[in-house]
Amino acid sequence: MAWFVLVLAGLFEVGFTSCLAKAKETSGATAMLWMTGFFLSLSVSMMLLYKATQTLPIGTAYAVWTGIGAVGTVLAGILFFNEPINVLRLLFLTTLIASIIGLKLVTH
Repeated sequence: MAWFVLVLAGLFEVGFTSCLAKAKETSGATAMLWMTGFFLSLSVSMMLLYKATQTLPIGTAYAVWTGIGAVGTVLAGILFFNEPINVLRLLFLTTLIASIIGLKLVTH
């Protein structure tokens, strides 16, 4: 269950970074709505991370949380924000994903 909570926390990290990106693109009331989404996603992400660390080692949980957030944010950037995609970027994303899976496999 802790791993599921941790993955969910990582997905909310992608949510808060995506809201931050959208807020940067807008202004006025629209930007404030995106910032509200940012703070809500940030709060949920942190609460879920805290919950996961009650069972999982903090170092592993934090590394996996940031890894999920990093991979998800890069993919969101490519898919929704027209960020560049190239072979080296995909290579490093693949190594990051492999590292996240590796941490999961070696954590009891």
